[in-house]
Amino acid sequence: MPLPVEITRQLTEEQIAFVKRSGLKAEVLEPGFVRLRMPLQGNQNHIGSMYAGALFTLAEIPGGALFLTSFDAQRFYPVIKEMNLRFRRPATADIQVEARLSPEQIAHLQEQTNQQGKAEYALELQLTDGSGEVVAESRGLYQLRLR
Repeated sequence: MPLPVEITRQLTEEQIAFVKRSGLKAEVLEPGFVRLRMPLQGNQNHIGSMYAGALFTLAEIPGGALFLTSFDAQRFYPVIKEMNLRFRRPATADIQVEARLSPEQIAHLQEQTNQQGKAEYALELQLTDGSGEVVAESRGLYQLRLR
C-alpha cells in the first residue's frame, strides 16, 4: 500500500539533504501523478538562470515521488538506471514538472516485478516555467525491484 501523503511529502522534500537545501516542493502527490516545483531563488548559476544541477534534481526526483504514491514500499523499491536531460532554454523563474503512471502501468509493473523480481519503465518529462515554456526535457529509465 502506498504511503500517506504527508509522509510521502516529507520523504520527497526532506529525505535527501541536497533536495531539502534546494527548496524543492511537492505540490501534488496522488497515486500515479505528481507535480513538483523547484524555486529559482537559491538555485541560480553564475548568469542568474537556474543551475543545471537543480534542473537535473527536479527531473530525477519525480521517479521516487511517483514510487511513493503508487507502490507498496514494504514490497518494492525503485532504482534509477539512466537519466538524460536536454536543455531547451534558460530557466529564469521557478520550474515545475509533472509525472504520471496510469493505473494499468502501475498494475503491470507490480505484476512483472512479482514474477521476475524487477521491471523497467521510462519517464519522459518536460520541465516548464510558469508560462508553460519548456526549459528542459528529461528521460529517466527506472527499475522497480522486489524487496
